[in-house]
This record gives sequence, C-alpha cells and structure tokens, in this order.
Amino acid sequence: MNYWLAALEKYAVFSGRARRSEYWYFVLFNAIFGFGWGVFAAFFGTLGGANHLTIRILVQLFALFTLLPAIAVAVRRLHDTGRSGWWCLLQLVPLVGTIVVLVFLVEDGQPGENRYGPNPKTPFATPFA
Repeated sequence: MNYWLAALEKYAVFSGRARRSEYWYFVLFNAIFGFGWGVFAAFFGTLGGANHLTIRILVQLFALFTLLPAIAVAVRRLHDTGRSGWWCLLQLVPLVGTIVVLVFLVEDGQPGENRYGPNPKTPFATPFA
C-alpha cells in the first residue's frame, strides 16, 4: 500500500526512476480498488436503491484520478530501465506495442546511476528506507 501512496504523492512527477515493486504494487492496488468499485457499482446497481448515474460517475472519477499517476509511474519505471518515457506511446500500436512495453516494464532496472537519476534500489534513494 505504501507504494501506491508513494505514486499518488508523486502525482504528476515524470522525472526520476521507479523500482519494479513500486510500479507493480501500484498496478495491483489500482486493480483491486477498480474491482472493488466495480463490485460496489454492480451490487448497488442491481438493488436499484442508488442512482445508477451517480455510481458510474464515482467509478469514472476514480479512474480519472488515477490515470495521471499511472502514466507517471510507468514513465519513471521506463526511466529505471534506461528508456525514455515516450516508449509508453508504443502501447497505441494494438497488441504488439502493449507486449513490447510490458516486457520493458518487467525488466530489471539499470544498476547504478543512469541519465534519469540514481538507482532507486540504493537505501538512500528510496522513500521507505
């Protein structure tokens, strides 16, 4: 949960580097929260006691709220592998682009400092040391 909160604290920070754990825990908690919102919407939507439009708006606001941090943490993750954040645009190519970017996001970061900053695995560079 700390990694998810750390990504939200760096809401629109596209500089620096992010460890694999920071990126993937952010993705995991977004998926859990998104699934929770979906279950909430489905449950209250079938009961008919809540306004369907209000629930849909709340779900869409959560998605909109987490969109920019998701892009920012992906860019920082690509920086950790030594790549430019512009590689995220490759996901616009159906299937192949998404697979290529996924492979980049799974790779280990470059050891030591690179042009995007110090290695986030070093104890002095992590916010939770």
